[in-house]
Amino acid sequence: MQDTSKQYDAVINICKSLFIKKMKDYGSAWRILRLPSLTDQIFIKAQRIRSLQQNEVRKVDEGEVSEFIGIINYCIMALIQLDKGIVEQPDLSTIEATELYDEKVSITKQLMEDKNHDYGEAWRDMRVSSLTDLILQKLLRVKQIEDNQGKTLVSEGIGANYQDMINYAIFALIHLNEEK
Repeated sequence: MQDTSKQYDAVINICKSLFIKKMKDYGSAWRILRLPSLTDQIFIKAQRIRSLQQNEVRKVDEGEVSEFIGIINYCIMALIQLDKGIVEQPDLSTIEATELYDEKVSITKQLMEDKNHDYGEAWRDMRVSSLTDLILQKLLRVKQIEDNQGKTLVSEGIGANYQDMINYAIFALIHLNEEK
């Protein structure tokens, strides 16, 4: 489990570094995005990963890694939006956004550690393509929950699905790194 924790942190450090750089370039313009818009951005990235996994020819010189990083960062933005709500104008400094980022990662990592304990790191025996499919399934669930105005009868809410997508994407990046 200790290796998983270190690997998790290494992936998050890469994602967070990109998040901070984009905050410096664009500010918190993402704060105006409604949840369905963030969900659609994640969906586009997951669909592209699936296409890359299925197609031999690539016409854009970006691989799965950058798309999984995008999924992680957009999911963290969505978790922040769930808590803070949507705004009409960007309202977060890089420092404030980074603190919120760290908070969401901490909660999501703890969820991963709890599930990893119970499931015995089953994800290590999974294929990256299966993790991609699970992310797509979670996205379809989130879209349905969004269409139901955020209400569920017996299922986890939107936040839990975003957290699972973060963890699946991190697992995929760990796998891809180990394949190198």
